[in-house]
Amino acid sequence: MNTITIPQKLVKNDDLVVVPRRDYERLMRFWTSAAEITKKEKLAIERGFREIKHGKFLTSKQLKHELGL
Repeated sequence: MNTITIPQKLVKNDDLVVVPRRDYERLMRFWTSAAEITKKEKLAIERGFREIKHGKFLTSKQLKHELGL
């Protein structure tokens, strides 16, 4: 197992997130293609993020229950 040390100046306000390279590349492909979304889609995504922030969402288990699956 390799060990790395991350300088404290790179970690400000606990903002450091470590993800596998494959996941990072998937996320970057998503965000670069996200520039092509319409204003209406962007507003819907932002509304979704606000709802998640305020706890207004269902887990997949809750959704399946609500749908009777």
